[in-house]
Amino acid sequence: MSEAASSPVALVTGGARRIGAAIVRCLHQSGVRVAVHYHSSAEEANKLAQSLNAERADSARVFGLDLGDVRRHGELVESCADHFGRLDYLVNNASTFYPTRLPAVTESDWEDLIGINLKAPMFLAQAASRHLRAAAGAIVNIVDIYGQRPLAGYAVYSAAKAGLIMLTRALAVELAPEVRVNAVAPGAILWPERRGGDGERDAVVARTALKRTGNPEDVARAVRFLAQDATYTTGEMRDA
Repeated sequence: MSEAASSPVALVTGGARRIGAAIVRCLHQSGVRVAVHYHSSAEEANKLAQSLNAERADSARVFGLDLGDVRRHGELVESCADHFGRLDYLVNNASTFYPTRLPAVTESDWEDLIGINLKAPMFLAQAASRHLRAAAGAIVNIVDIYGQRPLAGYAVYSAAKAGLIMLTRALAVELAPEVRVNAVAPGAILWPERRGGDGERDAVVARTALKRTGNPEDVARAVRFLAQDATYTTGEMRDA
């Protein structure tokens, strides 16, 4: 087996842009081959994969899927494993985020926010578990500080991320000792595309200890550490 074919493989959901793309690039820089999942960002995903393959041939491939369709999670995982020959890391980064104020929240909102932020990571972990056990691999879930300190007007999202924090701890027990499962909770990193203006942003940043925003690479490095280097860490959450 060639060195390239024996290098580890990571499936990163929502990996086409923003924090997901930073995670993909960071893992790729450390020698990992990457499966870039996307839902609607096909153009961005393909451009990212092309740039990575230009650096290292056959080291990246895109996979499109609506993660709301749980029946196809196994298809996504097996397509990735079949193409690369293995699967070592699953990074559950894909997320939906928007306000759900109590008077207006709908069942559709619930199904979407819980489905993508909590249900999808659960069933992707289930689908990937056989490959991850074989590789003695790892899962890294991207959670949120609002999973511990809920944000007013975002009850469903906050509940979903709180559930993902507990799912991280539960899967760490369920998949031990072969697979480590940890989480990263980004703080003030990239401002959500559908939320607020400069005044709200300044107020959020003022509440942070460092009084400044971070960047996607801060999250990506935390993911890389938990996936590759934290070989005696499981069931933990790291703020970033």
